[in-house]
Amino acid sequence: MLPWVRLGTAKAPGGGELILSERAGEFVIRIDGRELMSSRVHGSEAAMAELGCHHLAPTQPAEVLVGGLGLGYTLRAALDRTGPLARVTVAEIVPAVVEWNRGPLAHLAGRPLDDPRAALELRDVGELIAGAHRRFSAILLDVDNGPAALTRPQNQRLYAQGGLGAIGRALTRDGVVVVWSASDDAPFAQRLQRHGFSVTIEHVPARGHGRSGPVHTLFVARPGRPRRQAR
Repeated sequence: MLPWVRLGTAKAPGGGELILSERAGEFVIRIDGRELMSSRVHGSEAAMAELGCHHLAPTQPAEVLVGGLGLGYTLRAALDRTGPLARVTVAEIVPAVVEWNRGPLAHLAGRPLDDPRAALELRDVGELIAGAHRRFSAILLDVDNGPAALTRPQNQRLYAQGGLGAIGRALTRDGVVVVWSASDDAPFAQRLQRHGFSVTIEHVPARGHGRSGPVHTLFVARPGRPRRQAR
């Protein structure tokens, strides 16, 4: 078996080391030895954009937010599913990930950062969401390995009650948020519902439609009125 070739390293926010590796045309980003993403498994990233952007008309000047650049697949899918007047903002906190997407990873998703409709925010997606009000028609969150399988403890704030409230305020009235998760997470679905979101849960093949292998979970939520807490 061919060995992995290390292409780059970077410090992860909050500690740990990100490593970009390649073997026989497959690219993987790991943190402290744990796989975060692979070019071999990205079907669920495309499904995120399909579910989050299906309500947007081709002529609509909507703005979509992608949380986490990763290997570029979610950004590419969002651009492909929106029209010429749309704007797709991607928030990425690690500068090296942006450099990798403009370098050795650029060909994987067809250089989505070069699309004139794409806007890069080199910052934490939670901070960007907190400062937005009725700005985004869709928010696609592929941050860490999901609400429960965290490699960076700080990401918990995004999926807690305060973060969910900020997401609800950042969405337009008919907006949709889609949250990627490596596995099911019933407590997270319940938190969404307690905060007034209507939620559907989709299980999608990690390698794309019609392919066998692992399955990922997508939480598709639309904001409503928060439920009153019992006294």
